[in-house]
Amino acid sequence: MEQFMTSEEIAELLHVDPVTIRRLVNKGELSAYRIGADYRFAPSDLQHYLQRQRITAHAQKEAGGGSGNPRDPFAQVLRKIIPGKHFTHSGEGDRDRFDRFTKRARHVLTLAQKEAQRFQHNYIGTEHLLLGLIREEGGVASEVLRNLGVEVDQVRQAVEAIIGRGEHVVLGEIGLTPRAKKVLELTFDEARRLNHRYIGTEHLLLGLVREGEGVAAKVLEGSFNLQLEQVRAETLRVLGEKQPEEAAAIPSIPSEASTLLSEGEPGLPCSSCGARSPRYFRYCFNCGQPLILDEESGHDKENED
Repeated sequence: MEQFMTSEEIAELLHVDPVTIRRLVNKGELSAYRIGADYRFAPSDLQHYLQRQRITAHAQKEAGGGSGNPRDPFAQVLRKIIPGKHFTHSGEGDRDRFDRFTKRARHVLTLAQKEAQRFQHNYIGTEHLLLGLIREEGGVASEVLRNLGVEVDQVRQAVEAIIGRGEHVVLGEIGLTPRAKKVLELTFDEARRLNHRYIGTEHLLLGLVREGEGVAAKVLEGSFNLQLEQVRAETLRVLGEKQPEEAAAIPSIPSEASTLLSEGEPGLPCSSCGARSPRYFRYCFNCGQPLILDEESGHDKENED
């Protein structure tokens, strides 16, 4: 659990007076927890506020200094709303994680932010993620939720009944709540469990129901009389009936691959894309993922058969 700070401590850090801090809270610019007659602040609340105050020149430098990859803006947004490396896998870099999101999964996060702004909430919670999953109609998650009778208008009504609307219009970037961050951690783990190299809407939904304690879970259970395990089972059923949402995320095996292996040489198979590389390779030439070796003997598994 994060260590909370008082108004005075935040004021000292920012070199302002405590009255200014309270004004920022009242204006909806700085998130806080009301404890009695005072406020308490989590470090992540302060971090999100400071990120929104960055000067434009710095943002332009980031935008102009990139590689030109169209995925970069999405990665920059995720790095800001998910500070640190809560959900990294061993040996997996930031860009690898962000690039694994399908277009539909990215759109879900965009829609979640729009839903938060619609409610005038200055955060993205599990309830906003749920609404984003429903609204991304081309995704597996949306199909699953439709099958279970979950409709966007009913969810909005349930969310408003539980937490209400904010008092101020919210503009700019919005941070994730701790529970929403946990959902993303679990999303990556769900993809890993299914041996999927991409992150689709189905993984977001599986992470959402696995988290199980946010507003989204309360809506599914309370307003639609669904068991969370029922949602999970339906997601896996739908996945079993169709091709992965982002099969195209793994690059096809080029014809030049045949020149890497001698005639009759089986090579090392990649568990991610199926391409075969020479036995001295440690990473797949096609998709870049580590090739699976027998850790005890040091030989590849195929060589033992």
